[in-house]
Amino acid sequence: MAKPEASVSEDINKADTYGIETSESIHKPTPPTHGKDKAAELLASNQRIVVTSAENKRVLRKIDLVILPILLSVYFLQSLDKTTLSYASVFGLIEDAGLDPQSQQYSWLGSIVYIAQLVMQPMVAVMLVKLPIGKFTGIMVFTWGCILCGMAGATNFAGLMATRFLLGAFESAVAPAFIAVVQMWYKRGEQTNRNAAWYAMLGIVNILGSLLSYGLGHIQSNLLHSYQIIFLFCGLLTVVVSVFVYIFMPDSPMEAKFLNDHEKLVAVERLRMNQMGVASRVWKWDHVMEAFLDLKTWLWFSMLTAVSIPSGGITTFGPLIIQSFGFGKFQTILFNMPFGLVQIVATLGGAWLATRLKKKGPVLILLCIPPVIGIIILMAVGREKKHRAVLLVGYYLTSFYPGISPLIYSWSGQNTGGDTKRKVTTSILFVGASAGNIIGPHLFKPSEKPRYSRGLRSNLALFVTIIFLVVLAMCWVKVLNRKHAAIRESMGKAAVVVDLSMTKDKETDTEGAEDVQASGVGDKAFDDVTDIKNEDFIYVY
Repeated sequence: MAKPEASVSEDINKADTYGIETSESIHKPTPPTHGKDKAAELLASNQRIVVTSAENKRVLRKIDLVILPILLSVYFLQSLDKTTLSYASVFGLIEDAGLDPQSQQYSWLGSIVYIAQLVMQPMVAVMLVKLPIGKFTGIMVFTWGCILCGMAGATNFAGLMATRFLLGAFESAVAPAFIAVVQMWYKRGEQTNRNAAWYAMLGIVNILGSLLSYGLGHIQSNLLHSYQIIFLFCGLLTVVVSVFVYIFMPDSPMEAKFLNDHEKLVAVERLRMNQMGVASRVWKWDHVMEAFLDLKTWLWFSMLTAVSIPSGGITTFGPLIIQSFGFGKFQTILFNMPFGLVQIVATLGGAWLATRLKKKGPVLILLCIPPVIGIIILMAVGREKKHRAVLLVGYYLTSFYPGISPLIYSWSGQNTGGDTKRKVTTSILFVGASAGNIIGPHLFKPSEKPRYSRGLRSNLALFVTIIFLVVLAMCWVKVLNRKHAAIRESMGKAAVVVDLSMTKDKETDTEGAEDVQASGVGDKAFDDVTDIKNEDFIYVY
């Protein structure tokens, strides 16, 4: 005997701890999916499933075991490849390549990578929407590995500039692609820790990269300089890893070979309450327009530009700053390692705290405080040998800044709906990050050694600016949530929505969550509509 309609509705509401609805619509005509997210095509040809807590954990574990190792290894290599320049500077690159220490030549070698990334961002945005993301990433990794090998043959400023530009051009897609991958595979509440995990490879590089350079720098060769050996080793390692990326990195949950048919449905359905979709592979110009007109985009753009200026300067001049404390080249490499350890703690710790609090803004403000203190120490303390320990503490405090960028990327990603809009917004943010990294090295000059006063003063002002921008963004997000609540209420939906995409298993089995699902929230999740046009979208701050 068939259940009464109210009873069916009640079962549907209680079916899933993730806010994923079952459906009796399989007997109805399949709705058109043209222009919608690719996930909509998968769901249209299958019965809506119920995702249990056990299934969610099992599929999430499989996703982590395949996706995370790829993200971690590739970003480690990208960070290592970019920082080879700073290690090479300690091993005599400036002298051997005939770079003028009184000019900005070395600074330009740091900036040119980011100029290339800036130039490439519009093309990257289009390719990330239209191309299979796994294959595209594998090809880009292979190409930049080959280019890094070629840097070993560059013996003057012109050759180094050319190879560094190409290196930046092919590395430009990696971080935007990884942000897209995390959005494609994980619930919003899971994204912050995953983004932080691959971004924490910056700290791992400062530890293992320092040890690697220390070891390779001791190799004696009549044919190659120490820095050329470093370039070749890192380049060849990247080429080898690129093969594994091309083979094993899936293009989307719908095309993942490591998931069976049912697990693919689970992987998609668990993302419903993200309200962000998965992937459309359809370029939409209205999404582009909205991305450029959205105030949120420019607030995050400004934050990333502000934090990337110190990042660019410290990444390029970090070892030289340590060397200015009176250490030798091998001591400099070793003393750069704790800098990486602090980066890891700041990045993972900041992500953990933001996930626990379900708030990005307060944690971002907290992460700005140690760099402010560290820069003040570096500006105030003299460079006598007796002050080395204090100077190192100040330098290490500045290394909290890498925890800021992944939180901004996650904050942006979690507050942007629509496939094209997400990719365009991410590219706009990377334009800001690239611009900051271009400017950063030019605030420092080798001739200003040992105090680098101009660069430190500028960095101090920028961290204070970030705090102001974060407060402004938090206020604006609250305004947007109030607007969406009013629209939902006018449509007969729940004005107050429990954001199930940000909750853990034990937090979702509530009466309030059931009421939210009964109201129809989540129906537009895979329609590839933007956050502003989707009244169900809940902004997080």
